[in-house]
Amino acid sequence: MARIVILGGGVSGHTSATFLKKWLGKDHEVVVVTPNAKWNWIPSNIWVGVGGMKKQEVVFELAPVYEKAGIDYRQAKAVSIHPEGSQEQSKQFVTIEYTGQGKEGNSEQVTYDYLINATGPKLNFAATEGLGPDNGYSASVCTADHADHASKKLDEVIAQMKSGEHKKFLIGTGHGTCTCQGAAFEYTFNVDHKLREEGVRDKATITYISNEYELGDFGVGGLHIKVGGYVTSAKVFAESLYTERGVRWIKRAHVNKVEEKKVHYELLDGSKHEESYDFAMLLPPFQGAGMKAYDAHGEDITSKIFNPAGFMFVDGDYSKGTAPFEEWDADDWPSYCQNQTYKNMFAVGIAFAPPHIISKPMKSPNGTPINPTPPRTGMPSGMMGKAVALSIKDMILNKAEKPTHTAKMSEMGAACIASAGKGIFSGSAVTMTMYPIIPDFKKYPDYGRDLNGTFGEIGLAGHWVKYLLHVGFLWKAKLKPFWRIIPE
Repeated sequence: MARIVILGGGVSGHTSATFLKKWLGKDHEVVVVTPNAKWNWIPSNIWVGVGGMKKQEVVFELAPVYEKAGIDYRQAKAVSIHPEGSQEQSKQFVTIEYTGQGKEGNSEQVTYDYLINATGPKLNFAATEGLGPDNGYSASVCTADHADHASKKLDEVIAQMKSGEHKKFLIGTGHGTCTCQGAAFEYTFNVDHKLREEGVRDKATITYISNEYELGDFGVGGLHIKVGGYVTSAKVFAESLYTERGVRWIKRAHVNKVEEKKVHYELLDGSKHEESYDFAMLLPPFQGAGMKAYDAHGEDITSKIFNPAGFMFVDGDYSKGTAPFEEWDADDWPSYCQNQTYKNMFAVGIAFAPPHIISKPMKSPNGTPINPTPPRTGMPSGMMGKAVALSIKDMILNKAEKPTHTAKMSEMGAACIASAGKGIFSGSAVTMTMYPIIPDFKKYPDYGRDLNGTFGEIGLAGHWVKYLLHVGFLWKAKLKPFWRIIPE
């Protein structure tokens, strides 16, 4: 009997766990270690953040789902990995610390035959002074609780606007190395939509602040899309939308301090500025989960397994990280999400270390990095989780000596539905596809992507597609009938 331990129960981890248990049956163990009691469909947090959905509509309890599936669920956080075992334990294991199930604070060693690191991001609010809803001054939509808090703060501001006050909204990225520009984009236009519905849009100034070199970069180096049969850049597409909705923008910005009612930021040209606000939603940069790693003798090998940000090395070409941007290649990206030192360890979703960023690296004259870091969320995360699950299944059942399925972002396409306002008849969303995710200028010298698989448009139909995805993916995650036929 093989035991597969999966660290993290988000999109990647949950996908890997549920498929592996379905394929391997009762003859093998699937263990999920996650500190969370609930699963969150994160893309819909945007709607929670403006009161368009209740928090309860985007989360569900994990324990009943895993019990029904026969998955061993440990509500705990992974503290360290021991890929060679130890002097007391001959088999490889992870050390976990419980956060629930009546075992809070207790530690345990969990042995494994295969390990999937799907821990997702640590929200690094501490990277910017004053950032975040807990110990800072800005709101967030990164978790369902954060989004619920943001909605309440937004309602307070709207109530003041209805009494005649003018308010300033600042929405975007809270650091020069943030990755989730898409969520900031969505929240900007959902706030705009909410204010219009409440009849107070004329009393609002909305400003979008971002580390993107140009609007529409989204951490993928920008893209060109087909719109109405014509090719246009995402920059033109985005700027047109921001102008149409009356949203100001500040780009190439690193927020370095958030105070009550005021944000301090540095631009790529090195200049320092301030922006006042009444309501701010600023996303944090991401880090890895912060696990340590030790060899059989107890020596710290963390730097051998993880990069400085805490993301796990896999089968990418990490030698290119210090090479000039012009030497970066689509082939640098990992194919199998497999650690090359310990071949029974994999990392998927946000947990794997990218070989380098996708957008061109930029620094201000002061040496401050101001560039989006790679997105690895949503559709790519689910596809990686399933591909690794397929490989492990083949390695167990068919005795495959190496991974059998790839999840290379330079060979994968992705679809994104970015909400621009929720409403049965008044809603809208930007529907975009890109192929491949990582631009490949060898195959597609003009734009880096295949324009037959890269397009975008905005409209009410997109809103309904996003809502159907909300329903469909919650259905899938709850393992309801025919869940397996819903694609990642």
